[in-house]
This record gives sequence, structure tokens and C-alpha cells, in this order.
Amino acid sequence: MKKLIILTLFLTSIASNAQDKYTKGMEKAFQLWSEQKNLDASNLFERIAMAEQNNWLPYYYVALVNTTASFGEKDVEKLTQQLEKAKEFIDIAKRISPDNGEILVMEAMINTAWIAFDGATYGMTLSGKNAQLYQKALELAPANPRVVFSKAEWDMGSARFFGQDTTPYCKDVEKALQLFANFSNDTPYYPSWGKNRAKAVLEQCGE
Repeated sequence: MKKLIILTLFLTSIASNAQDKYTKGMEKAFQLWSEQKNLDASNLFERIAMAEQNNWLPYYYVALVNTTASFGEKDVEKLTQQLEKAKEFIDIAKRISPDNGEILVMEAMINTAWIAFDGATYGMTLSGKNAQLYQKALELAPANPRVVFSKAEWDMGSARFFGQDTTPYCKDVEKALQLFANFSNDTPYYPSWGKNRAKAVLEQCGE
């Protein structure tokens, strides 16, 4: 009995130390990212992912860091390197957590970064894929504010491209903001971005 108790305490200690290491690593990676040290943040998230192979979140954040850094990037080599890494890691995240609305939104964001860089080359092939990704994400997670808002913003962008009125999608942005106010997930480091962006888009709605 004594040996069993000692073994249980030992295993609990190992799990606690592993969790503490994960927590410290994630906090450090977010700090680096907040300091705009994107490469360092990406590399640290990648190291955490290698140690947490059944956890989709570190893989997701490798993709998110590299994708957000790609918007506005003019160097095609750097952009390609970032977005290919983002796609590689989001594909792994999808295998770990299939049918995950957050991951589908991230995949669509990678496509959007390519379209933003060169719409003539990538717009035709990736726009249809994005429409499918956002529709599937909405079916999977209709109460997720990032899903609702990201789809609305994509629909607005598509409407502008074709010279159509964007006003009908303002109600979706409003709905997303309501969802942001009530949405919660107990998983540590679960995505929480998008609320401020949604507010800014709503302020410009219909213009």
C-alpha cells in the first residue's frame, strides 16, 4: 500500500512538472510574440508542439504567428516560408483535433494571406476553398465568435471585390460581438483573439 501511494505521488509529480513546463513555455512564447519577436515565438511554440504531440494548441499557434506575420509581407521568399510552415502545422493540428472550427478558420486565414499577397494568382483557386472552410466551421461551431466573425469578414471582402453591398453582413458582426461577450472555454491557452477587430469592423459597417 505504501509503495502504491509513493508511486501515485511520483506519477502526479511528473505530470505536474510536465504541465508546469508546458505552462512556462507557452507563457514565454506569448511574451515573445507580444514583443513582436515572431520568429522566436514561432520557434518556441514549435518546440512545445514537439513535446506536446497530442495537443493541437501549440501547432495552432505556430500557424497563427506565421500567418499574421505574413499579411503585408512583400518578400516572396519570407512569405512562402512562413505560410508553408503555417500550413504544415495547421495540418498536424487538424489531425490531432478533426472537425475543429478554430482550426478551419486558421486554415482559411492562411489562404487569405496568399490572396492578399497576390490576388490574381491565388484568388481564383483559394476563394472557393475559403467559402467551404468557413461554411463547415459555422456548421461545426455556430456559437464560436471567431468562426462567426471571420466568416462575416470574409463575406464582406468578397462582396467588396464584386462591388456588392457589405451591409447585410453587419448583422453577423454584431452577432459575433454578442458571442464574444458570452463565449468561454476552460482549456488553457484556448484562442481568444478577434473581439477588438470585430468592434473595429462594426464601426465601419455599411461605409
